[in-house]
This record gives sequence, structure tokens and C-alpha cells, in this order.
Amino acid sequence: MNAAAVAWPVNIGMAARMSGVSPKMVRHYESLGLLPAVGRTHSGYRQYSEPEVHTLRFIKRARELGFSMDDIAELAGLWNNRRRASSSVRRIAQRHSGQLAERIEAMQAMQRTLDHLIHCCHGDERPDCPILDDLAGLRV
Repeated sequence: MNAAAVAWPVNIGMAARMSGVSPKMVRHYESLGLLPAVGRTHSGYRQYSEPEVHTLRFIKRARELGFSMDDIAELAGLWNNRRRASSSVRRIAQRHSGQLAERIEAMQAMQRTLDHLIHCCHGDERPDCPILDDLAGLRV
């Protein structure tokens, strides 16, 4: 959607469509303080400006990369601070990358264990099963 052709401000449904997040998540991000309190119509409907929709896109992309809500709050604060040091942003990204590497290694270890258990399982009509034995805490 061409932002230049939009009549700003927009309602929550349009802000959600333009940013790619659901209206429920828009309200959630607002409740977390990731968005400033938005303007409202006389009847109480939320009104979103172009910068707020851009912030929603920022949040969506950060979520796609797996950043925590706390990290996103910090990153959004840095993004809005033109006097920021890029080293602060880099530190957050490096920490997150390290956490991802740890999770990947843990998942690879789980996969190796499962592959070993699958290899040990005869997969026939016999009742003995090393997979169940392992889950029960018995030695395989």
C-alpha cells in the first residue's frame, strides 16, 4: 500500500494491514509501551500516524528475527534516538545472535539423541522400545 496515497491518521485495522500485524498485536504493543499513546477520535477510536505504522513494521521485523520484547523496546528506543551509539545496537544484536547459537546447538543435540534412539528402535511388532525406555529414564 502506497503510504503517500493514505489519508493519515488511519484506524487500527488499516494500521494493522499496512504494518502486517494483527489489530490484537497492535493493541498489545501499545500496552507494552512500544508505541506511544496514540490519538483517539471523539468516539474513542484509535488513530495511527505514519511514524506509528512505521514503528509497527520495525517491531514486526524485530520479532521475525526473534528478538525478545525487552530487546525490541531497547532497539526501538535506540532507533528513535538519533544520538545513539551504534555500538549499543551491535551489543544487543550480538547477544541475541549468541542466544540463537545456544538454542540451535541445544536443538541439534536433541536431534542427535532422537536420531540415535530411532536407530536403536527395531520398529517392528516387538513391544520393547528404546525410545520409550529413554523417555522413562531407563538406560538405552
